[in-house]
Amino acid sequence: MALREGALRLNLLANNRNFYKFTSFVGVRSLSNNVSSKPVTSSAIETASDHLIYTQEHFALKESLRKIIDQEINPHVDQWEAEGTFPAHKVFKILGSAGFLGVNKPVEYGGLGLDFSYSVAVSEELGNIRCGGIPMAIGVQTDMATPALARFGSDELKKEFLLPSIMGDKVACLGVSEVGAGSDVSSIMTKAVREGDEYVINGGKMWTTNGTQADWICLLANTSDGPPHRNKSLICLPMNLPGVQIARKIEKLGMWSSDTAEVFFDDVRVPCKNIIGQEGMGFTYQMLQFQEERLWAVANVLTTMDIIIQETIQYTRQRKIFKQPVLYHQSVHFRLAELQTEIELLRALLHSATALYIKGNDVTKLASMAKLKGGRLAREVADSCLQYWGGMGFTSDVLVSRFYRDSRLISIGGGADEVMLGIICKYMDTLPKK
Repeated sequence: MALREGALRLNLLANNRNFYKFTSFVGVRSLSNNVSSKPVTSSAIETASDHLIYTQEHFALKESLRKIIDQEINPHVDQWEAEGTFPAHKVFKILGSAGFLGVNKPVEYGGLGLDFSYSVAVSEELGNIRCGGIPMAIGVQTDMATPALARFGSDELKKEFLLPSIMGDKVACLGVSEVGAGSDVSSIMTKAVREGDEYVINGGKMWTTNGTQADWICLLANTSDGPPHRNKSLICLPMNLPGVQIARKIEKLGMWSSDTAEVFFDDVRVPCKNIIGQEGMGFTYQMLQFQEERLWAVANVLTTMDIIIQETIQYTRQRKIFKQPVLYHQSVHFRLAELQTEIELLRALLHSATALYIKGNDVTKLASMAKLKGGRLAREVADSCLQYWGGMGFTSDVLVSRFYRDSRLISIGGGADEVMLGIICKYMDTLPKK
């Protein structure tokens, strides 16, 4: 669909359709007695003039999404964090009805048909959710479990799995990681053996986001005994099939509101037609979508880091030590200036990589660099800012402590820092020769 048509559809979605029932806004409770109860928002540029990749349509999209976040999500985040889960079907239906689960997906399957820069804008805005678990769960639905299906799946598969996922009628999860195969995707052991017109699947998947609530899983499995990079396939597998077992809900250091499961498959039978694209191409499809997944993750954490910096400035300006605000100590305001500079540099890298990507360029190196820097910078921001909150920072009453827990995953999930370094070295031709 042409950009103009996509923008028109976006405006209709944003302004003319009543997709969700507005509720009275319940303000996020005060972080402490010294901080305003009004949540601080990202300090990123919010006008389209002179922006590298964003237009008025991007900002219209962000504004519409922000209303949903403020009215339907943030008032409930503390409760969902305490409960260790959030109602994915309810939240995804709200987002899907408003068009936010298929921004860059085909119009014929319920998407908006826009380019990937709009997904980046959505991810940035989701960073205003006051926890990391819910944005991560949404990202799994939009940019991890469905991109390969949208690009390579059959029309029949798209109608059965993609369309309801975009509309928010089904919750998806991604089955790649295993106990012995995390960032090393080629080492997975789950097998799908062909018997007639079915695959019989045996194995297990670990750290599966949305796993306890998902209606279907985009499963990576070995479909032959060939070379590890050419023997894997992606399969759309309903989670209610006989033999699918949710072994346990995994307790985690952070991302509390996002459910994470260990899943076993015991002689699970699925039609061969449920394979995405060509048999044996699953590893390649998975690698291709890593570019989008990693850029999406960076966009999301950028906004949250902006908020953490701003809330820390607000708190340290009011909190006094030795008869002057904590902020006025040079070591504090200099450090915050350094961190904000690093954030802006990362934002520039993200937007540059996105601009190249939507023009058809391979940005694997840049996406890996952004992912590497994003994970490490998030840890720096969380640790430095938490220190300036003092005792308050060590409580569960403030966002910075939640971010401290949640942000640690960025350097692990979606490819560990060490894997990102290996990819970058490969493009720099600095790896040892075999």
